[in-house]
Amino acid sequence: MRRLEALRADIGVLRAMARGMPEAATHAQRLAAFYAPQAADYDRFRERLLHGRDALIASIPLAAGARVVDLGGGTGRNFEHFRERQSLIASYEVVDLCAPLLERARARSRQAPQLRAVEGDATRWQPDAPVDVVILSYALTMIPAWREAIANARAMLRPGGILAAVDFHVSAAQPPHGRDRHRRLARWFWPRWFAHDGVELDAGRLAGLCEAFADHELVEARAPVPYLPLLRVPYYRFLGHRR
Repeated sequence: MRRLEALRADIGVLRAMARGMPEAATHAQRLAAFYAPQAADYDRFRERLLHGRDALIASIPLAAGARVVDLGGGTGRNFEHFRERQSLIASYEVVDLCAPLLERARARSRQAPQLRAVEGDATRWQPDAPVDVVILSYALTMIPAWREAIANARAMLRPGGILAAVDFHVSAAQPPHGRDRHRRLARWFWPRWFAHDGVELDAGRLAGLCEAFADHELVEARAPVPYLPLLRVPYYRFLGHRR
């Protein structure tokens, strides 16, 4: 019975994704219309789609009293990836424009008093004091003004702070030395596949992170896609240090 219920929930999410990102007056309205039908099952389905979050968060150094901002953090699920290190976090602010997903974050905050859901624009919102960590988890590909989001994230970090990012991407035709070079078909296919749902894959966003944080660690990998076992989508994990 549970498997049947899970399959029905997946079908509901897949239907919403098949309909794609709707037209609306503002980006916030588009996000709300797209994610509202999926919100209840968002975390369960995305666990099988959004890979690398657990490994990324495990790699973030934390000291007691850490202040963390999760830009485009949606439901606040990333907080749970800190596991036993949650006690080190003094404040964890989830900033997003999508009201239906933020409602899930507010529900999660009832079990995590340091978690606060904030409806705000990742390109402009600023905390009341510099923070130790900024997370961009599968968010940068959904932010049209991504350059402003990177600059804003860097501005809110204290000196020595960490920007941790994980996201889908495709390489440039001629990537920098030592980086993965994706086949032409992958560079054509994945941007078109994800664009239907408002996700913009390109080589520019990762290049922008590397430029903004010259001191960084980068891992590139590929991951399976739910119900499409033969496909592997490229993604990266990025840890940038503000020196």
